[in-house]
Amino acid sequence: MEEQQTLWAFMAQQSGKLWSQTLAHIGLTCISLLIAIAIGLPLGIWIARRQKAAWLVLGVAGILQTIPSIALLGFMIPLLGIGALPAITALFLYALLPIIRNTYTGITGVDPAITESARGMGMSAWQILTGVELPLAMPVILAGIRTATVINVGVATLAAYIAAGGLGEFIFGGIALNNTQMILAGAIPAALLAILLDFLLSLLQKMRLKKMRKVSVVLPVLLLLLSSFYLIPYTKGNLLAGFTPEFMGREDGYLGLKSRYGLDIPTVVISDAVMYKAAFEQKLDVISGYSTDGRLKAFDLMTLDDDQHIFPPYYAAPVVRQEVLSQYPELQPVLEQLSGYINDSVMTELNYRVDYLKQAPERVAHDFLVSKDLYQPPRNGNKGTIRLGSKIFAEQYILIQMYKELIEGNTELKAATKTGLGGTKICFDALSNGEIDMYPEYTGTGLLAILKPGRAQLKSLGGDREEVYEYVKNEFLERYRLQWLRPIGFNNAYALMMRRAQAQSLNIQSITDLKNYATNGNHRH
Repeated sequence: MEEQQTLWAFMAQQSGKLWSQTLAHIGLTCISLLIAIAIGLPLGIWIARRQKAAWLVLGVAGILQTIPSIALLGFMIPLLGIGALPAITALFLYALLPIIRNTYTGITGVDPAITESARGMGMSAWQILTGVELPLAMPVILAGIRTATVINVGVATLAAYIAAGGLGEFIFGGIALNNTQMILAGAIPAALLAILLDFLLSLLQKMRLKKMRKVSVVLPVLLLLLSSFYLIPYTKGNLLAGFTPEFMGREDGYLGLKSRYGLDIPTVVISDAVMYKAAFEQKLDVISGYSTDGRLKAFDLMTLDDDQHIFPPYYAAPVVRQEVLSQYPELQPVLEQLSGYINDSVMTELNYRVDYLKQAPERVAHDFLVSKDLYQPPRNGNKGTIRLGSKIFAEQYILIQMYKELIEGNTELKAATKTGLGGTKICFDALSNGEIDMYPEYTGTGLLAILKPGRAQLKSLGGDREEVYEYVKNEFLERYRLQWLRPIGFNNAYALMMRRAQAQSLNIQSITDLKNYATNGNHRH
């Protein structure tokens, strides 16, 4: 009951944002559905008349349906950029198959005797289509539209990855922040929305034949009305910021920027995967990045000085289950071999090779170990298997491969990797539940996203590197029986970034400079 009350309290607190995200979600779904009906319905009618073309059209629509939604959005970004356009295009493509297929099935399923009778009465082909075939086929067509609607409500949550808004902002933010209430605040309205829209369409589907003609007018008007709910989530003219879902919900992120700096600029939520490129292509002016990210160098971005110190230290270190260290005591010294070898500039260079030069993380990791004389050939031991996990970005892939080679070259253990586990919550839960044995984490993330200390505790730590590490290490061991080993040596802190040329032309060097510039209402350059 307490969990439930907490959820409702969170939803009440975030009601303004939740309402705007729900409206955006409805708008995205209905715009894409309207376009899919406008194209899919005529296509379905056309292939019902030309049976030979049916297999080709349905085959192409079927192939589009099988492409993973996140991959389809990824394909759209180079062509259409970020924001509403690629999201609506991807949703439209997903909605096509059920609409085309059900229109085709509905039209071909009309009894030929009925159409022959209509033709014998002197009705034209158009009159037969609109007066006989479509009304009779409408229940089947509406079944396809219902399927497309439910699909689109679900897929539209991914629109948040490319700055198109919607309820996915809460869902992905909650996954990244280890915040169940935030996940449910996005997931519950999305589920209810799918149920509600499906129910409304089912009422239309059950109408009598005489009213089916009215449905063909009412449905497009209704979708057009609901489409108007979608508002482009930023205004052109001013500086535009793009932040990750995780950054939006953190005290050492957007919340801190607002409370400590008073920063208030138009902001969109966007995936880390496309954020840097969007800044480089001048779709965004300010982004939330990581200080050791290789794309800083690749896209000539500069970090703004955090002069009010809202970003705590983010020193990377392996976090391991205590039972595993007790069972295999030889593991700890091996995992700590990297300590002292990788500073900020070294990690940035390694990330650059993966993010921009597109080298495989396995190759980059292997080359580094060889260059530092840390590599040993695998012993192919069979003493046991250590399961290594990682989050879903290049730096973690590199580190996890280094740990795999170190373990297999210096012990009789094997290492199995589970990479791309998503945000902090997924990795931490997997470690806590014994599904993985170790993953690299950052002291600032452990502090703020998992331990979530009060303001008094945060103030007493004061952002001191050693104190934060000791606090996180002790609390993790006491609360979760998880052991933080020695930090690797680099600080992958959050940072605000801008294109170097733009920041220099506007004379912005710090976050305070950015705040002052944004307050003066200056326009994008």
